[in-house]
Amino acid sequence: MPRCLPTLAVLLLAACSPARKHGIDPKGQTFDAVAPEEAVTMIGTEPFWNLRITAGEGVWATPENPSGTRIALSRFAGNGGLGFTGTLDGRPLTATLTPGQCSDGMSERAYPFVATIALHGETLQGCGYTDRQPFTGEPAP
Repeated sequence: MPRCLPTLAVLLLAACSPARKHGIDPKGQTFDAVAPEEAVTMIGTEPFWNLRITAGEGVWATPENPSGTRIALSRFAGNGGLGFTGTLDGRPLTATLTPGQCSDGMSERAYPFVATIALHGETLQGCGYTDRQPFTGEPAP
């Protein structure tokens, strides 16, 4: 039993000093790593898509619509990231941005956020960055 006491003490100390893990604040504080005025870009491959969000407006672009469709988006901060909701072509669109290293699988870029889009009954996975927290690696060709 005495050999268990040091292990128990370490576990209790760890439980008493919570730390942010995977962007989630154990005290329930709202995610604040992306300022409201920062432009957010989310990209995905297979299929290709791009969502650029600035000041409550998003532009959804695909290879079929490279100039994009403008949509109004509402921003909300959760415990582990940001969410954006709006309507595209009369159907709901939800986009989430969470901290985490991300690769687009097609370039040597590393992105600081993971992006997820729920649209038309599909879930699209991708990466994200902001104007203040950019990707690293080669710029677009």
